[in-house]
Amino acid sequence: MRILLVEDERDLQQLLKKRLAQSGYAVDAVADGWEAQDYLAAMQYDLIILDWMLPGLDGISLLAKFRRTDLTTPVLLLTAKDNIEDRVTGLDAGADDYLIKPFAFDELLARIRALMRRPGNVRADTICVADLMVNFSSRTVTRGEKQISLSSKEFAVLEYLIRNQGIVLSKEKIEEHIWNYDFSGSSNVINVYIRYLRKKIDDDFDLKLIHTVRGAGYVLQERL
Repeated sequence: MRILLVEDERDLQQLLKKRLAQSGYAVDAVADGWEAQDYLAAMQYDLIILDWMLPGLDGISLLAKFRRTDLTTPVLLLTAKDNIEDRVTGLDAGADDYLIKPFAFDELLARIRALMRRPGNVRADTICVADLMVNFSSRTVTRGEKQISLSSKEFAVLEYLIRNQGIVLSKEKIEEHIWNYDFSGSSNVINVYIRYLRKKIDDDFDLKLIHTVRGAGYVLQERL
């Protein structure tokens, strides 16, 4: 899942980006509304976390412009403004939820999960392919009777594969969805994580679920 974080308080921005990445999210972080507008024009996001008070183009103005384009990406508004009038202003501008600073990180995660469960963003909480079962709320993975432990990045790659089961995904598409916009790591990183997943999910089983489609990418499905 890919998130755009728009927050001009550098320490808070870096802390949130780090904690969200540790929780398995791909996060692009920017510090002003104009830069956020450029990112939104270039990339697709599953969620936007938007600070109200931004230099240049403020969060409410950016949100209003964003909604006028008929884009429906969920927006979680962050602000120190806590009176009813400000909440109404933020929600009327197009925010889907409103979180008052300071806040607990666990509450932020809970609100992200809640936004993803709303109509129009409904995602299955558990998906099974053959005897592989992935639960996204508890972030647990089992194959048959075997409990499988994954790193946050391994889980993110598996989630993208299983939510798109039967669809061939190129390395570029996986990288774009899982890693940050400014990622500059090895071009072999997708191969490495696919190898990690195969070792944990497929190696002990006769039925293989993660397949390579030569020249095209990878697909997770029961039969190729």
